[in-house]
Amino acid sequence: MAAKMPKKADGVKKGAQEAPARLDIRTIARLANVSIATVSRTMNRVPTVNPKLAKKVWEVIEELNYFPNTQARALVSGRSRILGLIVSEITNPFFPELIQGFEDVAIEHGYEVLISSTNYDPKRMAQSIRRMIERKVEGVAVMTFGIEEPLLEQLAQRNIPLVFIDVGPERPGVSVLKVDYHNGIREGVQHLAALGHRKIAFISGPARLHSAKSRLTAFAKSLKECGIQPNPEWILEGDHTLEGGTRAMEQLLLRKDLPTAVMCSNDMTAIGVLHQLYRAKMSVPDDFSVIGFDNIHIAEVTIPPLTTIRMSRYDLAKAAVAALRAAVEPMEQPGPREYKISTGLVVRESTAFPRGAMKDLRKGK
Repeated sequence: MAAKMPKKADGVKKGAQEAPARLDIRTIARLANVSIATVSRTMNRVPTVNPKLAKKVWEVIEELNYFPNTQARALVSGRSRILGLIVSEITNPFFPELIQGFEDVAIEHGYEVLISSTNYDPKRMAQSIRRMIERKVEGVAVMTFGIEEPLLEQLAQRNIPLVFIDVGPERPGVSVLKVDYHNGIREGVQHLAALGHRKIAFISGPARLHSAKSRLTAFAKSLKECGIQPNPEWILEGDHTLEGGTRAMEQLLLRKDLPTAVMCSNDMTAIGVLHQLYRAKMSVPDDFSVIGFDNIHIAEVTIPPLTTIRMSRYDLAKAAVAALRAAVEPMEQPGPREYKISTGLVVRESTAFPRGAMKDLRKGK
């Protein structure tokens, strides 16, 4: 026979009760002195439940360490409460940090998360989408910085809400996280220009990625705003990896006319640049100033600590979850199609005056 719990106006006193041998929503309802329907609606986070009754239900659930059968709840409610998250890779620290933020926000709102990594492989993307459909996800955040439209059409045909970064199809249920690349990169270029740099190189990401094109466009526009003439020889295509940054910097060092500063399309590329300059026995920032993009945590502990453009993974995650919730939950007003993601410069120790500048100043005295 199940043990009775002591009555308490605001709920259940923790530590005062052992769990009954069999736990289900009937037990929870009896101990919370509410109806089974109230327990069900509370666990499914229906917003119209009386807050005091919901509080009593959650206190009983916490006291008894009750784990609801999510599959049964999905059958009854018609909702899986699962959000899908598709990322490009997990070797770049940017994406684990993004996943952590997305999961934190989703769990806070009562959702589970199904994560897939494509590694830029269309076959893996297809497998990821199949898993999402089989698990009946309620919405999917496609955080890959590139779109495989024929594959994603499978999700769209099933009216599954989608969130993209930068660009997405013009159709109902699709939201886009618009990153303000220009503001952050403009601040970076202005920072270098204020230090006296006029010979600034740029290592982009893969040309096929919309985000890489946007960052390169922002760089070119920012140079123009500062009255700096771009040099085509100082613009190289990378692949957003440490190795790609190393290779690009190695090529750049072969140029007869060398820049004094290098901006990179992401932090991993910039870390590769730091590594190649170290191998070439050159100093940062004395010989070259270096700026990254993303502000991953590793950027704080590189040698020297990396000046970079902040793009908050938490802001991306929070906006993505908000967009999906707006599409699947009853809201007073529909959510916007676009969510703005800000960027900004974070100055550390990898940027300084151009090489020889202090020597020239001493000569002028």
